[in-house]
Amino acid sequence: MSKISAAITAVGAYVPEYVLTNQILETMVDTNDEWITSRTGIKERRILKDDGKGTSYLAIKAAQDLINKKGIDPKDIELVIVATATPDMKAASTASFTASEIGATNAFSFDMDAACSSFLFGMSVAASYIETGRYKNVLLIGADKMSSIINYKDRATCIIFGDGAGAVLFEPNEENLGLQDEYLRSDGTGREFLQATYGGSSHALTHDILDEGGHYAFQEGRTVFKNAVFNMADAAEKILKRNNLNKDTVDWLAAHQANKRIIDATANRMELAPEKVMINIEKYGNTTSATLPLLINDYESQLKKGDNVIFAAFGGGFNWGGSIYLKWAYNSK
Repeated sequence: MSKISAAITAVGAYVPEYVLTNQILETMVDTNDEWITSRTGIKERRILKDDGKGTSYLAIKAAQDLINKKGIDPKDIELVIVATATPDMKAASTASFTASEIGATNAFSFDMDAACSSFLFGMSVAASYIETGRYKNVLLIGADKMSSIINYKDRATCIIFGDGAGAVLFEPNEENLGLQDEYLRSDGTGREFLQATYGGSSHALTHDILDEGGHYAFQEGRTVFKNAVFNMADAAEKILKRNNLNKDTVDWLAAHQANKRIIDATANRMELAPEKVMINIEKYGNTTSATLPLLINDYESQLKKGDNVIFAAFGGGFNWGGSIYLKWAYNSK
């Protein structure tokens, strides 16, 4: 009997219509297009402007895109995971609402939060449910409305983040395609350098905190950059060695889209040619949990059955994984 592996069999995505360009940001904070582009690689990002619409709106749209493309009956979906750092509310879960709205009435559901590593960790969890043989259709969505926790007077964060969502469907595979290996890590001592602090149980929101803008996301850019460069590249290199992969046998690097210099450093450590590196940071900025599924959605038409894809991410916590090694399971139509 063939070993069951967990393969991605469909993808979907959604980004809001409003485009926040570098030129618009020049009118909001002390910055300019050349400065932003040279340091981050970002030219524009998408923002969900509609009042009352949260992360679930993005997640639902991405899931519906996948469902329409795949032609799957939502009632056949058995589990819905929403990877997000910006849930609609503290409770109930964004995943539960998303599942109901897309018609996945036979699924159980839950949220996952590991900041920018949420989707990568979600891939591991989704694959584990498939590999047990208990479930056959697991929908994993990465979605974040980062604009809801960004201070648009803070140049350190407002130039980086955007809103968006991507979705993938995991199904069983008996051709040894799908998720092959993973190297996932975290270090809680780094949480002070990248966080959205207030509103959690240890840091209650008060009028004073709101007046001071303490509820917005904060990062110490230099420390985050240094740790991301080292840890993403180190983890990716470890997964290559463990699986006897090299620059010639790796077909794609799908790295978290936080900063083009970090992506380049990871690719250089792997000695990958630029044409093997997935990039869309210039269009969307850092959409946190959504960066990886947005990447593979944009590159779906170029992916071929059997391609070796290395996923890498780094986020607040610190959480990182540098890596998941996945063999692509299908040729797009």
